[in-house]
Amino acid sequence: MNISEIEKSLEYQFKDKKLIIEALTHRSYSKESNNERLEFLGDAVMDLIVGEYLFFLFPKEEEGMLSKLRAALVNEESFTKLAKRLNLGKYLLLSAAEENNQGRQKPSILSSAFEAVIGAIYLDGGFEISKKIALKLIKEEYPSISPQELLKDYKTTLQEITQAYFGVVPEYKLIRAVGPDHKKEFEIAVKIRDKEYAIAKGKSKKIAQQEGAKLTIKKLKEELNLKDINV
Repeated sequence: MNISEIEKSLEYQFKDKKLIIEALTHRSYSKESNNERLEFLGDAVMDLIVGEYLFFLFPKEEEGMLSKLRAALVNEESFTKLAKRLNLGKYLLLSAAEENNQGRQKPSILSSAFEAVIGAIYLDGGFEISKKIALKLIKEEYPSISPQELLKDYKTTLQEITQAYFGVVPEYKLIRAVGPDHKKEFEIAVKIRDKEYAIAKGKSKKIAQQEGAKLTIKKLKEELNLKDINV
């Protein structure tokens, strides 16, 4: 693992190099010393960073809307994008089996690694530094943050498409829910006329359904040549 490369991407030098190594160590590589505890911490830190950011960015929005906006930024899909921006997949310590299973590209592994890295920075440099780094990445990935942009209702759009072209509404089927109660992950399948179009995951059923609807719309755009639909 080239720590200096990671530090350059983060624009931060660790005082305790063990923290960044731990943050990028997957459970498959080491059951005794891996990034799960740092992931737990980083998740809480990101909740606070994004919550504070949105609180001041939208001073007139009510608590309910702020919670929805935070959920749109603090999730597996968003963290996976931020992890890819840092190229974290390149530096992960994985078992040979996980490596062969395309572990470096898995959203669940990448998003967890990003949370762990933020947790490591928080322990090493404090809240303000972790906030600076996280917000820089968020602003680069989401240059236009607005309720309209973040809270696109993909389920409604998909339903309009399926009713117009298939005469039915899409079906969202829960495949499974895994993980402890404080960090449960839901996996949802999206079907149209019994044909499965997408499988998506999320920290809530609603988030997983929205992501599944988004993936399905992308497939239908190609299948039905829907040029006027933006996803």
